[in-house]
Amino acid sequence: MNIFEGVAESVRQSFETRTAARDLALAQTRLLTRHCANAIRAIHRDENDVAIEYLDHASEIVAILQNDLAAYPDFLYAGYTQDAFKEYAEANLVYALIQDNDLPLPEQIGVQPASYLQGLAEAAGELRRRCLDQLRLGKSEEAVRLLTLMDDIYTVLITMDYPDAVTGGLRRLTDVARSILERTRGDLTISLRQEQLETKLQRLEERLAEQS
Repeated sequence: MNIFEGVAESVRQSFETRTAARDLALAQTRLLTRHCANAIRAIHRDENDVAIEYLDHASEIVAILQNDLAAYPDFLYAGYTQDAFKEYAEANLVYALIQDNDLPLPEQIGVQPASYLQGLAEAAGELRRRCLDQLRLGKSEEAVRLLTLMDDIYTVLITMDYPDAVTGGLRRLTDVARSILERTRGDLTISLRQEQLETKLQRLEERLAEQS
């Protein structure tokens, strides 16, 4: 027998086990991301029961990943896993913010603080989408509330002045959030001014009609 055969077989079995764990994790993270995307889509459609159902499914997958990968921390903290957790954090935060509920804490939804903050940064984009939808529906007060939330998110993000190795590249997402905030503020300002102008014109027309 080759003196290396026993060692090779042991290593091979270890690699087989790790590869199986990694493949399962990849499949689960893809499913998790899909559930989160579906939840956000349902939120924008005001299908809250559907959104909660998808979030519940996503929560189950997060628990499975944390359990299955406990013995493989390099897989648990790998980019693809943490990216999926970021999507999960974003979906939970978007739901809470739009519903005006209390925000879940990172430990309550089972994600790392860095993934949580990344999800919070990306939630700004979903709030912009919701804000513009509310403007089209003539709900300017709700649009203003959402813009205020976006401003609050950015205020939090800029205080996280830590290396990217700690925050997972949060600085770039913060810059994106700032750009989204500025564009949304501009869109909302134009819309509100137009609304005020239309109100004044309507009042003028009513006065002229009374005088005629």
